Amino acid sequence: MNHSTPRLRALAALPFVLALAAHLLLFTRWRDALPAELATHYSLGDGGQADGWTSRAGYLVISTALIAGLAAVWCAFVRRRSLWGAWATAGFIGGLFVQLLRTNLVDAFETQVSAPAVDLAVAGTAAVAAGLAGLALTSVVPEDEPVGRAGPPDGPRLALGAGEVAGWSRSTGSRPLTVLAFLALAATPVVLLVVAWPDALLGLLGLVVGVPGLALARVRVTVDRHGLTVRSGVLPRPRVRIALDEIAGADVRDVDALGDFGGWGYRVRAHRTGVVLRSGEALVVRRDSGREFAVTVPDAATAAALLNTLAERHGKV
Repeated sequence: MNHSTPRLRALAALPFVLALAAHLLLFTRWRDALPAELATHYSLGDGGQADGWTSRAGYLVISTALIAGLAAVWCAFVRRRSLWGAWATAGFIGGLFVQLLRTNLVDAFETQVSAPAVDLAVAGTAAVAAGLAGLALTSVVPEDEPVGRAGPPDGPRLALGAGEVAGWSRSTGSRPLTVLAFLALAATPVVLLVVAWPDALLGLLGLVVGVPGLALARVRVTVDRHGLTVRSGVLPRPRVRIALDEIAGADVRDVDALGDFGGWGYRVRAHRTGVVLRSGEALVVRRDSGREFAVTVPDAATAAALLNTLAERHGKV
């Protein structure tokens, strides 16, 4: 698998270093004009007035930790094609923090009011400008290495007689993803009922996380005369199907969910996609286009051998 180079990781960290430096410089410059307790939360349903405060020291610790944490995540998983995303993220979070400090530059007896549209516009502009800078910097990073074949050209085979037919199917799932999905779905009605409107709309985020999470928490992987099919074991969709005439070969590979795919669920990376529910054994299918599709499933060796045999009968392998 292609991994981030030191140069690429350094370029991914650079915008966060710049954002943190600018934020700390402005904080120091405006320190005497800032209140002892900084407003850090504003009510959307009350004219944007402040309703949550944090001490200066607490604010510095939290903001610095957030920027450093985002930098660490991007440095760990950045690829050449996603470098612009690291810069855009740094620009967005940096713009938000600058706007937060500006909002706190008020006299002691003034009501602190936030203008979310203005804050988001400033942060969005900073994100676009930084993202374009990151995109330009990809020219100094070597191209991603092409993904090679998952195994030898002939690949494993399952012995079948001329008139024999066979199919293989296995269900697999992720317990952590199942728990996360149920918690997100369970939290949605609670937030909608308890939190004041319109802040309660944030509770709908539980559906955004819970429904896709539940759909991919358990999947069924099938190899038969149609090719490879991966479908949700809970809902009718999503479903991935790779027909035999699209398959150049199949093999087994051990994958690292975080290191190779950047997480769990349906993953899209350079030159490959996958349904990754855990680290470990995975069925890897090579398409004619050169791209790969991986699905983590037990007994992947049998699935790969049968898929190669069926593809060979189809005149592909």
